[in-house]
Amino acid sequence: MRPLPETPLSPPLPPAAAAAVETGAVRCVLAPGNALGEGVLWSVREQVVYWVDILQRELHRWDPATQAHQRWAFAEEISALGERAHAPGFIVTLRRGFALFDPAADAAPRYLYQPEPERTGNRFNDGKCDAQGRFWGGSMDFACQEPTGALYSYTPAGACTRHDDGFAVTNGPAWAPTAQGPAMFFNDTAQGATYRYRWDPVAGTVRDKTLWKRWPAADGVPDGMTTDADGRLWIAHWGGGCVTCHDADTAHELARIPLPASQVTNCAFGGADLRTLYITSARTGLSPGQLAAEPLAGALFAVDTAARGLPAPLFGG
Repeated sequence: MRPLPETPLSPPLPPAAAAAVETGAVRCVLAPGNALGEGVLWSVREQVVYWVDILQRELHRWDPATQAHQRWAFAEEISALGERAHAPGFIVTLRRGFALFDPAADAAPRYLYQPEPERTGNRFNDGKCDAQGRFWGGSMDFACQEPTGALYSYTPAGACTRHDDGFAVTNGPAWAPTAQGPAMFFNDTAQGATYRYRWDPVAGTVRDKTLWKRWPAADGVPDGMTTDADGRLWIAHWGGGCVTCHDADTAHELARIPLPASQVTNCAFGGADLRTLYITSARTGLSPGQLAAEPLAGALFAVDTAARGLPAPLFGG
């Protein structure tokens, strides 16, 4: 599949139309020294946080009520996950595609579909479920250089669709209502760009790809992201040491959360009221001097916000 062509972006609404969002102080929840923390997910039914360490091939679970921390080791990279609606456990993306894994079953994950066997230098990266129960995931070049990554969806019925192509590093997606209708946002991390697509939630398709924001070098590059209940986007910045909040129509910045780690990778709302933003980070690629200056690189962080998140959709509806 050829990459979707870009279409001209409509004139943005005035930035003054959106109000700033208040956030509290950042706290370190846990410092497990993740090489590449990612895929953070708040489980509403368990009231715990899950996330992955892609490069160390681990799934982590932290219970804020008991402070208990668990981890599961995998034979290959695990990069993202979504809870299943009608069965225990998760749909996950492993190195080569979509699989099922139940932490309570004491069994290896079971592959469902591997969509790109010919792209041997690729692995999967970020992903999440949409509100209709499909799981979306992006692949990428393991070396983060060649534009061999693509955007996929996988349905509970077992249908896999490649929606866009030509990315070196993929992150997202996230969904939000806009003045032009429902939209899906997706990060071309290697190019420092966030794209917006027109989103058909019934058909599960995207079209009319537009450049939503080109990020300045001082902000690093856009990594994982989430949406709050008011449709604002919260975006982690790899190399930028922060999470920012934006109006979905204008891309106007509404909040900025500095982190004591430069490589900020993903974020998700959690807690009983879904007002706590959980944030992952990474240590990989940092020099000894940088690691000494960033002792919390690779930690899981949390910050209370005035925003309220949405429950993470379940695979299967």
